[in-house]
Amino acid sequence: MRKLPPLRSLQVFESAARLQHFSRAAEELCISQSAVSHQIKQLESYYGEQLFLRSTRQLQLTDKGAQLSLQLESTFNALEEVSLQITGDGNQQLRLAVYSSFAIKWLIPRLSEFRQQHPHIQIRLDMITSDPQLSDNVADMFITGQSNQNGYMHLTLHKERLIAVASPDYLQQWLNKPNASPQELIAALPSATLLTVDEGELGIDWQRWHTVNKADDSDKKQQHIFSHVLMAIEAAIAHQGIALASDFMVKGDIAAGRLVALDLPDILTGFNFNFSCKQRRQHEPALASFIQWLKRQSHSGG
Repeated sequence: MRKLPPLRSLQVFESAARLQHFSRAAEELCISQSAVSHQIKQLESYYGEQLFLRSTRQLQLTDKGAQLSLQLESTFNALEEVSLQITGDGNQQLRLAVYSSFAIKWLIPRLSEFRQQHPHIQIRLDMITSDPQLSDNVADMFITGQSNQNGYMHLTLHKERLIAVASPDYLQQWLNKPNASPQELIAALPSATLLTVDEGELGIDWQRWHTVNKADDSDKKQQHIFSHVLMAIEAAIAHQGIALASDFMVKGDIAAGRLVALDLPDILTGFNFNFSCKQRRQHEPALASFIQWLKRQSHSGG
């Protein structure tokens, strides 16, 4: 026979630890706050260990409590996921509102791995061009530039870094010097065709590049102007000039030889791609699985 602690007490403890509040745990479990306290005391008596620090104004876990909470979170998520599959409710759909550039160049190429690992979870992608309102009415989760919405958890996936790229054919035609130094490249820029993106309130990307790098932009350059960076990248692949693009967007094109990263200074724009979802929902099995997968992807070199 298994030697297990009181299972009802474990359920109450998991709720209180996750919500960091006895009264909220009582509401979630439809019991009284005194019943929550009783179950926690029963569990502490069983282990002979204090699980919560009650002397502080905010409920905090002890080291032993944190250890138990981490294990229970994983166990309860797995149990809920199995239950959903057994009852036939296992096919879950999550709506993700995401920038089209991030989806096309970063997320979609990786999604097949997530689907193989979690075939019962369906991800519906809703493309956005500007930051939407963070609300369940819009989507279950978001990848945007927002990071300070109350009631939401935020995870930074990528800090935007712009690098200059062009096709090998264009570089041969423009400079015919594969090992040019940064100084030589900057000096030759006036004769290049710059594939420029007008980012609205953020301004012109090549103008920002010249400002950040204190480079002279008084010489008139030939430019092709686009409203979206994906079009500028495709124009660069088609040998039409030099584009500025987020490093993650052109990583695959560089590896495939369609583009070359120029030895020019890059710029950090200050913009971050952030994943967001409601704090109270982040432990739902489907959401938790997607969050953990995203963390592994971003830590692997995103």
